[in-house]
Amino acid sequence: MPASPQKNELGSLRWRDLLQFAGGSLRGHGLRTALSLLGVMIGVSAVVILTALGEGARRYVIEQFAGLGTNLVIVLPGKTETTGTIGIGGVPNDLTLDDALAIERQVRSVRKVAPVTAGTEEVSSGDRRRQMPILGTTRAYIEVRDLRMERGEFLPDEEMFRGGAELVLGNKAARELFGADDPIGTIIRVGDWRFRVIGVLAQQGTNLGINFDDVAIVPVRTGMRMLNRSSLFRVLAQVRAHSDLEIAKRSILDLITERHEEEDITILTQDAVVSTFSQILDTLTLVVGAIAAISLSVAGIGIMNVMLVSVSERTREIGLLKAIGASGPQILAAFLVEATFISAAGGLLGLAVGWSAVALLVQVYPALPASPPVWAVAAAFGLSVAVGTIFGFLPARRATRLDPVTALSRR
Repeated sequence: MPASPQKNELGSLRWRDLLQFAGGSLRGHGLRTALSLLGVMIGVSAVVILTALGEGARRYVIEQFAGLGTNLVIVLPGKTETTGTIGIGGVPNDLTLDDALAIERQVRSVRKVAPVTAGTEEVSSGDRRRQMPILGTTRAYIEVRDLRMERGEFLPDEEMFRGGAELVLGNKAARELFGADDPIGTIIRVGDWRFRVIGVLAQQGTNLGINFDDVAIVPVRTGMRMLNRSSLFRVLAQVRAHSDLEIAKRSILDLITERHEEEDITILTQDAVVSTFSQILDTLTLVVGAIAAISLSVAGIGIMNVMLVSVSERTREIGLLKAIGASGPQILAAFLVEATFISAAGGLLGLAVGWSAVALLVQVYPALPASPPVWAVAAAFGLSVAVGTIFGFLPARRATRLDPVTALSRR
């Protein structure tokens, strides 16, 4: 019975010696160890950075569509299955103000309707002039798109067929045309048309390609005449409740199909668009992460080469360990600890480099909310450790199979 504690103590010493043996190998091959660390680090950091970009793109798209407003149904002229591109060419019938009015009056689930026409014109005030986007719409647009005013008021609440001469400027457009002066009440020219400025939008930024800081908004009927448009760019319909989105979509499609005598419009909902883009970008994130993870296999081959060299150069030491009683599993574990240490340390360095690169990217491009998903971080680190262990197993098993007499006799 007294021999048992002595045996346990001897076993404990052997494990410590084997760990020191593994550490000595890493220190003795510093350059090769550093290169293996670098390979793992690059692989892990690539996974972190690329998945962060994919996740950032997904969040950006969701934020952009959320900025459209709430509970929106978007009606566009043209059917994608027959025309190929939404709202461009091949449209059998125009999407008109009469159609917008019919949606507002006949679709019960719709609360507000905002017809939109769009184009570009030269806007001038005195000696200052510049090209800028022109939106023609109605007062409902400010509620549907959840816009804010800095001063003055939005378009008057009048019937959409009335062609008024009121104009609302974006924040940046007002500054560049009027400087520090108050533009409210000023007469400006848009092309050959004269308008009175009645309001300035608060700073809004860009949403889905429209920079609301650099835009001029006029009544929709006037906008169609000025821009020589016969068809609306789109119709935005805000439904009363989120649960009404699909009902409103079906009702609008049936109504316009009946009016046009064919199905020649495309109807989108926020949920459908966000869901589609989210699925696409999730898949893209997974794919680019998998591509980046392939580089970890290359790093694993590097670890295996380092371990094979370590086994060949330390044959006599392995033989001595076996001669004094080290078991095969203990030697196997010593070499696996060595390989796992390289991969784990490289994985941690890769995470640090990846996070730092993502943080720098967000500082440079704050509009892109890049952040690596938790699953990608965990998978990258777990894969790096697994790669080291798997690729280190073959050299480690080779070490355990050495005959101690033969190993000691090698020079």
